[in-house]
Parts: sequence; C-alpha cells; structure tokens
Amino acid sequence: MTRSAPQPLLLGEIAKATGAELDGDANLEITGIASLDAAGAGDLSHLSNAAYREQLSSCQASAVILAPGERDRWSGAALVHPNPYLTYARASQLFRSERQPAAGIDPAASVAADAVVAATAVIGPGVVIGARAQIADGAVVGANTVIADDCAVGAHSTLHANVTLAGPVTLGRECVIYSGAVIGAEGFGFTPDERGQWTPIAQLGGVVIGDRVSVGANTCIDRGALGDTHIEDGVKIDNLCQIGHNCRIGAHTLICGCVGIVGSTRIGRHCVLAGGAGIGGDRPIELCDQVIVSARTLVVQSISEPGTYSGGTLHAPMLSWKRNALRFQELDGMMRRIRRLEKLVAAAGNSAEG
Repeated sequence: MTRSAPQPLLLGEIAKATGAELDGDANLEITGIASLDAAGAGDLSHLSNAAYREQLSSCQASAVILAPGERDRWSGAALVHPNPYLTYARASQLFRSERQPAAGIDPAASVAADAVVAATAVIGPGVVIGARAQIADGAVVGANTVIADDCAVGAHSTLHANVTLAGPVTLGRECVIYSGAVIGAEGFGFTPDERGQWTPIAQLGGVVIGDRVSVGANTCIDRGALGDTHIEDGVKIDNLCQIGHNCRIGAHTLICGCVGIVGSTRIGRHCVLAGGAGIGGDRPIELCDQVIVSARTLVVQSISEPGTYSGGTLHAPMLSWKRNALRFQELDGMMRRIRRLEKLVAAAGNSAEG
C-alpha cells in the first residue's frame, strides 16, 4: 500500500530533510512511499533488512533508500545512508496528511473559569478542563478528553480523543497521548486491617512527564502515593501498558505493548522492555541504563549491568512442553543429588590417591 504525500516532493528535498546522500536526479518528483514489493512509479521505498533484498531486483519504485553497501544492487535513483530504517522513519514524516485543526475552544467543551488556555491551543468538543489547569501554546486536546484540576499540558502536545488526565499531571512539550490512555489515576495501594479486609492507602502524589513522550492507547500511568511518578524526556510507551505508582522511567526508554511495571520501579535510560515483559518482585527493582528485556520476560531482581536479558521458555509441542514443565519442578532435587555424587566422587578420588 502506498502512502501519498499531500503534494509531490522532490527527491533532493527528501534527501536534505533526512540527512541522506542523494544519488540521482534531485528534481525527481516523489508522490508516495511504499514497501519494496508494492512500490510503483513516483514512490520512494527502502531496503532496511537483508531479508527483503531479493525484492530489490523487481522493485518498481522511482527511488530507494539504501545502505552504502547495497548501492550496487539498485540501478535507479537512491538515498544512501548507513541507517536506512532511520532515514525511512524521517522520510515517513513528510508523507503525513493530517488536517491541522483551527485554534480555539469548541462551544461544546467545558472549561473551568480559572483554567488558562492559550489562544493558539485547540480544544475539541466534549472536552472537560478542570480548575487551575493550564493548556500551553499549540496544544491539541481531542474530543471528550478530561483534564482534571491542576493539570498542565505543555506546548504543542497532542491529546487524542478520550484521554483522561485524572490527577495532578504535568505534561511536557511535544508529547502525544493516544486515545483511552489514563494518566494520574490512583495507584493500587491497599493494606489489610485487623479483620483481613483491605484498607486503601490514599494516593497523594502526581505524575510528571517530560518532553516528546509518547503514550499509547489504553495505557495507564498511576500517580504516586506520596511523591510523583516520573516519565523522563523522549520515553515511548506502546498500547495497553501499566506503570505503577512512584515509578521512574529513564529518558529515551522504549516500552512495548502489554508491559506491566509494579510501583516504585526504577528503569534506566535507553532501555527497551519488549512486549509482555513484567517487572516486579519482593522489593523495589532497578534497571540500569541500556538494558533490553526480551518479550514475555519476568524480571524479579534488579539488573546492574547493561545487556539483553531473557526469561521466557520457548514454545514446543504441548505434550513435550508439559513433560519438561513437570521436570522443571524436579531440578532442585536433581541438583542436590548431583552435589552428593560430586562429594562421593571427590572422596573416592582422595582415597585412591592415599
């Protein structure tokens, strides 16, 4: 499928915007962007993975984004860069065709009298903005979004439809919050009383989110119990994630779909938590900078060394998997027997030497 540009772009313009080296006609008109197997005349495509190299020979694109080592495989116009996927990501931004809404407050919105809304902000229909809230220049607040008392939305941030800022939330500049996200809801805090019934712990903190943060659809970020939950600059969070109260997520960390993070966890900078990973144990967990946690891995202890960590079990035919799962429960007993045997062998060796 081709994604068309709002108007034709010149290949030289794309090269300049992406930082790629132009190899071909700078005045070549590009009207869309597409995958190698779907591209046609006027399209820009990209080869970012060697697994798709064979598609290059039959590609009909007008130009292709390539790494320097792949240039000889393509006879047409090219944008050459050591990181073709990054170049493609930058080029894709040029093909957005989203309509920019007009500034102003929709008549169907409800805005508290003491809220401060910049004249250049866009407030959609059904939006509710609470007391003392602040909406900065160029911010866009989509239909039916709720911004509670004392929240602040930074300049040029976008909240899509049906977002909820439930508690005292401070949102930085150029953030994007997708539909259904709930930021600042009460954290999950309870303690049993004398009768074993759960007594709630008041969640009195807030959420502080840095600049250029992305929060996916239906993701929840709980406010702190006493202090604040912190999401630092450049963090990207996918859909359906749960971040508990008082967590701190380091700058430019990537959190993929369905990740769950228990309260008071500390995640370093430039980390990656792959889909379905879980972070939580008997005590607060800390991950140092540049840790990658693979999909479906459960982290129950702190990690102090950068690297890639995995903890899932590989799939197998069901009967084989069940047998192995049952044997897993026998590992402790097997280890004890092995240690006893090692001691017997060592004792026998000492006797023989004597």
